Amino acid sequence: MLEEVERWLGARSWSVTDRPVQQLLTAKHATGQTVSVVLPALDEEATVGDIVTVIRRELMGRDPLVDEVVVVDSGSRDRTSAVAAAAGARVVHRDAILPRIPAVPGKGEVLWRSLLVTRGDIVCFVDADLREFSSDFVSGIVGPLLTDPDVHLVKAMYDRPLGAAPGQGGRVTELMARPLLNMHWPRLAGFVQPLGGEYAARRSLLERLPFPVGYGVELGMLVDALHLVGLDGLAQVDVGVRIHRHQDGQALGRMSAAIYRTAQLRLARGHLVRPALTQFERGPAGFEPRTYPVDTEERPPMTEIAEYAARRVA
Repeated sequence: MLEEVERWLGARSWSVTDRPVQQLLTAKHATGQTVSVVLPALDEEATVGDIVTVIRRELMGRDPLVDEVVVVDSGSRDRTSAVAAAAGARVVHRDAILPRIPAVPGKGEVLWRSLLVTRGDIVCFVDADLREFSSDFVSGIVGPLLTDPDVHLVKAMYDRPLGAAPGQGGRVTELMARPLLNMHWPRLAGFVQPLGGEYAARRSLLERLPFPVGYGVELGMLVDALHLVGLDGLAQVDVGVRIHRHQDGQALGRMSAAIYRTAQLRLARGHLVRPALTQFERGPAGFEPRTYPVDTEERPPMTEIAEYAARRVA
């Protein structure tokens, strides 16, 4: 590990217990910063309501740490929107945001569009499939942004059990993202959960970043943020244990392909020879190929979008 990364681990890795909520409220009052929480959601009726309920009950009371919680539904076929709204979230459909640009499937697409329907100086992203959710996931990662003006992006770190096996989650991280970061961006080797979906950042940073539309958004954002604000502008906070729904092996393969493509573009800003991934499933006649496109599109920095600029002037 680089000496710079070892120093960074000591200076920019914290625990949620290092900043009690009352300390964060004091800092929030002193700086006047506002906080938005965004939950990208697709068919998450089983969990999204509980997450919104916890955030509203524990962080949006009389003296709120969080100023708004927004669920962006990307086309759920279940009751995700209704459940989220009943719990008190503002629900916006992905396709209703910036309709002049047709939406494409993908998590990064939803996160990018969420900048247009939120107002917070700090934007906190939380995956909507978390179970046994704790408000520490929010207070932990917004804490450094409220208390340290030199920090611009904060990732959550946590244990990710896989079934009964502790610490066995994050398979794409260990097999794809961590090797890529260690080999090509070794200054980012200190991040425990580089692909984690829980992170917070200053709007002033997010609006300058391009957003890969799919699963590559977390790796792309981390790499691009490093170039914009430097390693000391990034941090991570231990928030405990993350329990969520796990993907099957083939879905992980598609995620890995998207992440590799995101890394490849940042290494060379070139073009994929063949932006597709073929996987195999056993059928009646034996193994049958299934070919899936790999996300090859990125959304530009939000500062380049006319509607966003007009909103800021207004």
